[in-house]
Amino acid sequence: MCDFKDKVVLVTGANRGIGRSIAEQFAVLGANVAVAARSKQNAEAVAEELGGGAAPFVLDVDDVDSIAACVKAVLERWGKIDVLVNNAGITRDGLAMRMKEADWQAVIDSNLTGAFNCTKAVLRPMMKARSCCVVNISSVVAAMGNPGQPNYCAAKAGLEGLTRSLAYEYADRGLRFNAVAPGFISTHMTDALGDDQSAALMEKIPLKRLGTGEDVAKAVIFLASEDASYITGQVLHVNGGMFMG
Repeated sequence: MCDFKDKVVLVTGANRGIGRSIAEQFAVLGANVAVAARSKQNAEAVAEELGGGAAPFVLDVDDVDSIAACVKAVLERWGKIDVLVNNAGITRDGLAMRMKEADWQAVIDSNLTGAFNCTKAVLRPMMKARSCCVVNISSVVAAMGNPGQPNYCAAKAGLEGLTRSLAYEYADRGLRFNAVAPGFISTHMTDALGDDQSAALMEKIPLKRLGTGEDVAKAVIFLASEDASYITGQVLHVNGGMFMG
């Protein structure tokens, strides 16, 4: 089992879903977890549940001032950031010909530009500490595409490109950059699917089940651990076999 005792992990969008699962797994392994979310109340609720070294922080990835304030607060509390997990993001689905410019831009800003700005904010303290890493949460649709999600697919594909570029830029500073690309993960949205929809979905997944937040979190844990110290610039797919490229 990986040991993250005395490590400081900042997880964006940590108040629910995959982000919450990631925060929980790091907390179980002894990390000091910065639970970052737009809502102070939501961040506080999750941090209280996690206990131990977890603490809440307000973070809006669309606001560079909010990002700077969050990173400053984390550094003031613990003095370092060993791991950044860029998980926060949104969807605004629609066919390309009907998609509003605002919906396109909002998804690019949150999922791609937000991750870039969060990463940029932690680069200096990470370079001083060395042996730090960033794990970006991408999606299977970055590789496969998906009708009705041109903005989301573009953002996640861009995030993977950003991951590889930064891996090259900062390898000599001891920093690693990787991504995890989840497939269909069990959430409140998938729970609402009808029997026919669920059956059609399972036909696309060789392992015949939806993934869980814990499945994704364990992949993130691995990439952030010393066991992955020789891995950088990679995308780890967690999708039950629906994409094997």
